[in-house]
Amino acid sequence: MSSSIRYILTHPGSAHKDDFLACSVLADVHQVAIVRREPTEQELDAPDVCVVDVGGRHEPELNNFDHHQFDRDSEPACAITLVLKHLGVYESARQFCEWLEPAEWFDTRGPVATAGWLGVEREVLARLNSPIDVTLLRRFALSDKLEPGEPLWQIMQYVGEDMLSYVRSLKDRMRVISRTVQFWEIPESGGLMAVYLPRTDAMPKDPSMGLARYVEQQISEKGEVAAMIYPDRRGEGYGLSRYNDHPKLEFTLIDGEADVHFAHARGFVAKTSATSTDRLMELLKAALLK
Repeated sequence: MSSSIRYILTHPGSAHKDDFLACSVLADVHQVAIVRREPTEQELDAPDVCVVDVGGRHEPELNNFDHHQFDRDSEPACAITLVLKHLGVYESARQFCEWLEPAEWFDTRGPVATAGWLGVEREVLARLNSPIDVTLLRRFALSDKLEPGEPLWQIMQYVGEDMLSYVRSLKDRMRVISRTVQFWEIPESGGLMAVYLPRTDAMPKDPSMGLARYVEQQISEKGEVAAMIYPDRRGEGYGLSRYNDHPKLEFTLIDGEADVHFAHARGFVAKTSATSTDRLMELLKAALLK
């Protein structure tokens, strides 16, 4: 995108998740004001104005990102879809952000069709609403202009920054994981597998981030994965957790071990000071439900 964007323009009135998120991403990229009103033809023709979710034109080369003119039966795509595609991160976002496709459906198909697509009753969607969503969208809707540094603009910039950082860093993290990860067969488990991420010199702050997603990609060829072992970010040892809440592991069974300093009461995760692969395997074996 051009670095000479003067401001971001979106529609007035009620605000929705797609225009809020699209403006948040663009606020992080361009660090400019967000204006809420109808665009002029001059603004639609000006490449230094980002026009989002309004204007009836999708022209990335002019920084126009509206979807309302698309055919009603076209693939669900909303403002955040178009912005992420223009930034070249849409495919990664669809892979790593489970909320994105339902957001596209909700904005383009409405709650009834979205609930049917998800296989739930419409009322279930309402139960998932959060006061965070309600307040941020309401305050955004009440705004005419948000300048950089103002509280709501800053929150939106944080949302955009975190979204882009998550998508981009997770893609890089997956590449790192693929070079170091190991798959172990847990003894006496009937062929269950554990995925082990060893500690390395350039260990990131959250070593386990991306590990489950890597397993999702590899699971068909590696067999049935029941556990994940990864460096503990709070100590020198390792975390042990159930993969997809596998029913054959119960980490309260190792709560009494001298080198286990934490086991969650619900049995899905434990922390150990052990570092040797032999000892980690022993702990996994001891956590198996017979």
